[in-house]
Amino acid sequence: MEYSQFNDSLLSFLQASPTPFHATDSMRSALLAEGYVELIEDENWVIEEGGKYFVTRNESSLIAFTTPVLDVSQTGWRMIGAHTDSPCLKLKPNAHVNRFGYHQLGVEVYGGVLLHTWLDRDLSIAGRVTVKTAAGDIVSRLVDFKEPIAVVPNLAIHLNRKVNEGFSVNPQEEILPILCGADNEFELQQLLIAQLRQQHPDLPVAQVLDFELSLYDTQPAALVGLHKEYICSARLDNLLSCYVGLQALLSSNNERPSLLICTDHEEIGSLSACGANGPFLDDVLRRLSPNPEQFVQAIQRSMLVSADNAHALHPNYANRHDNNHAPAINKGAVIKVNANQRYATNSETASIYRDVAAQENYDVQTFVVRSDMGCGSTIGPITSGEIGVPTIDIGLPTFGMHSIRELAGSHDAFGLYKVLARFTKRDKLMTR
Repeated sequence: MEYSQFNDSLLSFLQASPTPFHATDSMRSALLAEGYVELIEDENWVIEEGGKYFVTRNESSLIAFTTPVLDVSQTGWRMIGAHTDSPCLKLKPNAHVNRFGYHQLGVEVYGGVLLHTWLDRDLSIAGRVTVKTAAGDIVSRLVDFKEPIAVVPNLAIHLNRKVNEGFSVNPQEEILPILCGADNEFELQQLLIAQLRQQHPDLPVAQVLDFELSLYDTQPAALVGLHKEYICSARLDNLLSCYVGLQALLSSNNERPSLLICTDHEEIGSLSACGANGPFLDDVLRRLSPNPEQFVQAIQRSMLVSADNAHALHPNYANRHDNNHAPAINKGAVIKVNANQRYATNSETASIYRDVAAQENYDVQTFVVRSDMGCGSTIGPITSGEIGVPTIDIGLPTFGMHSIRELAGSHDAFGLYKVLARFTKRDKLMTR
């Protein structure tokens, strides 16, 4: 895949994936189009040599893999990991709020949201709805209103004269989106039923039982800047890595046993049945290596590249970085290092990655958080701690992480795709 095609497809993926459910569905469609076979967790699996497979859990996490050989105890896996969730505003169960002549939605903050960036944006709603059909069956379907149907207006400066001296947003009182005036009729269940019937006309909806819905910004993802060198979009953290990892897997040509894992709930700690701190990956790998001896051998001959976003040096806030570890956008992916194991990188996994990147003539940068600041974490140390796989944490330099709209480098994304595609084909990792 060439640079322009890669980025055009990336923008389409971002636009089609307003929630983890939609991101997983987008990847599912791409895998099916490339001949991957979908496996169902509660059914018997038949895995064939030379096969390509994927499985989802909770419709929001996905594992895809290739099996050029069935016994991976001698080869190990070439793994790429990312996460499907992003900080956002989620609708509360009893979401309808009627205040002072407006129909509004009660929302709960998911993850570390930069709340003020959600003000004055054209918002829509998407997610999963579970219904009871006319026949009495309980089924779930995805919905996406797509149109801007909600907004959280800012307070005028005339009513808050000191706003530019310091600004905070109360998540209970000040972030509720407005849908319409109270003179208009509004009932959330009927709104959802109408949307389901529009998107799924063959589904005989009798009753909405529950939902998992999020607000999102309707402004499309775009290439921006004088020379279109930046990607500006919602949910770059971490759908950018999901897309890069997916394209790398699709380019692997089934040469080595390769695996992509994209899990939900990283932004809130990953502890769930479908999160990195849950059993999903271990469940899958043990079904593929049922012999305990071979399982351990395969893991120790494997390597995971945990791909998440990294903090680029912001020219307006340069003092927030260690001077010797200040990544720049479009200067290469970042190896993330932390002495306290908030990142899983070690000298060996970093060396392997550097060697693979050098073969693609792709620059590598390093990030270490300032010693007087706290450090975030990723799925890397969690996955490594759960199954024991050697791991490196990398990321693409990004501005505005956890904003409603983030910015990264288009050349960085394409370069990382090339490196990870080469990684999936690598024969020997280390010589012992």
